[in-house]
Amino acid sequence: MFNNKWMRGAVPALFLHSCIGSVYCWSLLKGDIAAEMGVNVSSIEFAFSLAIFFLGMSAALGGRFVEKAVRLSSLLSCICFASGLLLSVVAIRAHSVAGLMFSYGCLMGIGLGLGYLSPVKTLMLWFSRHKGLATGIAISGFGLSKVLFSPFIEWCNDVHGVQTTLITMACISIFFMLTAALLIRKPEGWVEKQDPFSMKEALRIIFNPTYIKIWIIFYLNITCGLAIISFEKNLALLVGISSVGLLSSATAVFNTVGRFGYSSVSDFMRRKEHIYIIIFASSAIVSICSSFSATPHIVIAVIMLCVINAGYGGGFSTLPTLLYSKFGMDKISTIHGFALSAWAWAGLSGNQLTNLIINFCGGTFQHVFMVLSVLYLISLGIAINLRNQKSAQAVFE
Repeated sequence: MFNNKWMRGAVPALFLHSCIGSVYCWSLLKGDIAAEMGVNVSSIEFAFSLAIFFLGMSAALGGRFVEKAVRLSSLLSCICFASGLLLSVVAIRAHSVAGLMFSYGCLMGIGLGLGYLSPVKTLMLWFSRHKGLATGIAISGFGLSKVLFSPFIEWCNDVHGVQTTLITMACISIFFMLTAALLIRKPEGWVEKQDPFSMKEALRIIFNPTYIKIWIIFYLNITCGLAIISFEKNLALLVGISSVGLLSSATAVFNTVGRFGYSSVSDFMRRKEHIYIIIFASSAIVSICSSFSATPHIVIAVIMLCVINAGYGGGFSTLPTLLYSKFGMDKISTIHGFALSAWAWAGLSGNQLTNLIINFCGGTFQHVFMVLSVLYLISLGIAINLRNQKSAQAVFE
């Protein structure tokens, strides 16, 4: 009864990603955290960047470990993620910015990376005929998390305070992530190859032209997405939206739909990079429209947030199948992990991009949209240029 693709693959994947995806509720937490610590929001903003950086780097370095021990990696993800949330409370009470950087940034970030990567290959093995659907199931949980947690965080912050919010989030995560670690399992009969993964082989992946193009467009998509997502609350207030939690849940729905929808559609596409062309073209259009005035019309702003969130999520969910189409299945966790290093660097640049333009250069969101328009157009050009290369999979042969 329990040894099937849903209980061993889909359910634990959703549990894991629905918990760790709460990292994208940072814009709802940072103001209250800063207030309780008695510091400016700008002084703790880097905690979110650190979390995304350690997410990407732990995934990049942990690919082989995840492939060999998916249940152990899921358990370690739970320990690091929940500990990061709980120690964040300690840091807040101690008014320690450095402590918050370590707990919410470094420790929780490691839990994010291991938890993000753990269920992906397992699901692709269980859903061998519909790999796009599989990755959509797993990674849609990351977007779904924001839908579930946003209203709760807004309510709990107002009624009980941000410390209680973080403690409750940690307790919820412990329950569901431990359950996921107990349930997750690869299909019977699948045996991981034990051949050593050498640095020479790793460099052959990293410097493959196709891989470089994929890494760049993935990096640019995340940078642009984070530049908006991390300042979503500020933009909402600027255009006159008072119910920020409701907007956050709405954009999270589009993030989730993008993750599931784009990846599912990619199953029917011979060339997986076509999905990225659609994502970048639509994101460029809404960014250009939003850049016509210093304060975009409320309808345009909402459409822009929804489209970019959908494309942001879709870029994540279609990445594994795009890499599989180019490089094969055997070492997909390792290859995927390497690609997620782009997420690490985008975590530093994306969140800081808007902060740099507005807070340090004295610009407005109009200038942010102009920069995003250029970046999306560059990404679109690379995606169009990306071609199927039969020799790409030969990297592993």
